[in-house]
Amino acid sequence: MDTHQYNFKHRFPIQVRMTDMDPIGHVNNGVQLSYYDLGRLDYLEKLQNKKIVWADLDMVIVHISCDYMHSIYLDDTIAVETKVLSIGEKSVKMIQRIIQTQTGEIKSTCYSVMAGYDREHNCSKPISEVFKQVIATFEN
Repeated sequence: MDTHQYNFKHRFPIQVRMTDMDPIGHVNNGVQLSYYDLGRLDYLEKLQNKKIVWADLDMVIVHISCDYMHSIYLDDTIAVETKVLSIGEKSVKMIQRIIQTQTGEIKSTCYSVMAGYDREHNCSKPISEVFKQVIATFEN
């Protein structure tokens, strides 16, 4: 997915660790998914101006796909950029990318869909209007 046309207003720095490396010497593709989780979490916490309380979680990831363009190495300085593309009645579509912060090179991109989740009844639920407004204010 080409992410050049998007304006990312959120950036979360990532520290690459030795344990993130695979035998070939670059960051394992699966580890990059955890980087995207960290970026997503920071995005949601900053926008809501509060720490995520896991017992109150009301959204879950229902789809995720990644494209890997360039390897990430131990000495790379990287960050995850995050943007909400759209919000429907019960879902939030998000795009993220990992970039080399000095050069702007895009290392990988991630597209995900989160759905509103009712923990008590174990089913989908609408995205709150308050959350929609917070995202709209930040992204526009």
